[in-house]
Amino acid sequence: MADLPQTLQRTVIAVANQKGGVGKTTTAINLATALAAIGRRVLIIDMDPQGNASTGLAIPQSKRDQGTYQWLAGQDITPLNTDVPNLSIIPAGQDLLGAEIELSDVDQREYIARTALDRLKDPFDFIFLDCPPALGLLTLNALAAANQVLVPLQCEFFALEGLSQLSKTVDRVRRRINPTLQMKGIVLTMLDRRNNLSQMVESDVRQHLGDQVFTTVIPRNIRLAEAPSHGKPSLIYDIDCPGSQAYIALAREFLTRAAAPPASPAAA
Repeated sequence: MADLPQTLQRTVIAVANQKGGVGKTTTAINLATALAAIGRRVLIIDMDPQGNASTGLAIPQSKRDQGTYQWLAGQDITPLNTDVPNLSIIPAGQDLLGAEIELSDVDQREYIARTALDRLKDPFDFIFLDCPPALGLLTLNALAAANQVLVPLQCEFFALEGLSQLSKTVDRVRRRINPTLQMKGIVLTMLDRRNNLSQMVESDVRQHLGDQVFTTVIPRNIRLAEAPSHGKPSLIYDIDCPGSQAYIALAREFLTRAAAPPASPAAA
């Protein structure tokens, strides 16, 4: 295994779940915004070819030609400022669609993002790697470059099944590539208190995973769902809505956990 570079001394968080539609990008954007609002310097790296984080922060396609693909290819990329003070982004353009195929033949391909992080000149307090909804090469690179994994988990019936697969991947990455990688925690998303099934899933997840699950739960909220179409984090779009208030609470809990040892990975 290659020597670990200085990147792993930073707070680098891979926001990952191989299942789509679980609130992964919404969590990355709004948690990053909450941290930026208290003066922390935060960077989001959009590693999802769909570019949802870039869209959610109003980055037009015309400004995505120098983004994650070029960054992974070895170019020195200057992160773009967003409308949120202290929050920057390396956006994803359409060229990222072919990255997994093109990078698959590169030597030590699982370390590409880690090497790229070492080239960043700006000092950031937190770097969020917004992963695609798959356990492919881009997600593997994010896990190899990160020191923490944050898992948004939708309150639905098959939630635990998908988490088990991700946990196995995290364990393999820790053993073979990145021994410093730890589970930051699991964020329950899209909870509907009126739905008995949602509450049963929450109870089941907490029973199985205990302290790995954040106390804060993100509710299903229409304002939260509307915000990306306006190119704004929910905290900017409507700070008073239940979803925004939940992400503010999550940021407080996130910072509290930062001072404590990370939780052990979920059992496979």
